[in-house]
Amino acid sequence: MKPLVLMRGGGDIASGAVYRLKRAGYPVVISEIAIPTMIRREVCYGNAVHRGEMVLERFVARHVALSEVKDTLAQGIIPVVTSSYEELLDTLKPAIVVDSILSKKNLGTKRDDAELVIGVGPGFTAGDDVDVVIETMRGHYLGRCIYDGPAQPNTGIPGNVGGYTHERVIHSPKAGLFTAKRHIGDSVQANEVIGYVDEEPVRAKITGILRGILKSGLIVSDHFKLADVDARCEESHCYSISDKSLAVGGGVLEAVTAWDYERNLDGNNL
Repeated sequence: MKPLVLMRGGGDIASGAVYRLKRAGYPVVISEIAIPTMIRREVCYGNAVHRGEMVLERFVARHVALSEVKDTLAQGIIPVVTSSYEELLDTLKPAIVVDSILSKKNLGTKRDDAELVIGVGPGFTAGDDVDVVIETMRGHYLGRCIYDGPAQPNTGIPGNVGGYTHERVIHSPKAGLFTAKRHIGDSVQANEVIGYVDEEPVRAKITGILRGILKSGLIVSDHFKLADVDARCEESHCYSISDKSLAVGGGVLEAVTAWDYERNLDGNNL
């Protein structure tokens, strides 16, 4: 039986790692917040919190109580749990923790939370608060395992997709209640209204396909990320795990399997 992995976060990047680990036979439990705010919801296992169950690329994730985790894993389903991280650690005692919240800072993950602790993206330092950091910056180092030091710092500029960076990402013009008027997979035109924050319209800045949009009915803060428009207009990209997510997931899987191999080698269990 492979060691249990606890994944902090169930967004699109975390879901790439969950998929890679699950394909390699590792049992994974996702720790998610009570009201997730991911925008690429169709490619997020954590969206099971909103839907009850989420199917993504052959695997099923289900929102369950902590007491149901063991039975859910036995069914081959990925449990998504909204209990506190501390409660999950105490009850499940995972051998591996992967923090893929992607908040650009450490929100409480400690190196002694598990035998192997991995931090995804900026905000972690390998050898300090985690054992391994996985690079998330697009480019030459994407998905690389870092065993000493941090990932590249956050630039604040979204990655280039289809020739656009900041233009493709739509933020809230104010704090208030978000109401979506378009859906993931819809084609949109530049300046088209895709939703409202209270009574203020939210408009697309470029023409393309709506690859992600926040769940309607959530309260947002000013400049909160609401949507993502992809100028490449490939509808299938809205419903399949991205190249970046799989690259980062490959880094997580490499770190886990390398640690697992060395652990077994030390214990003469090979």
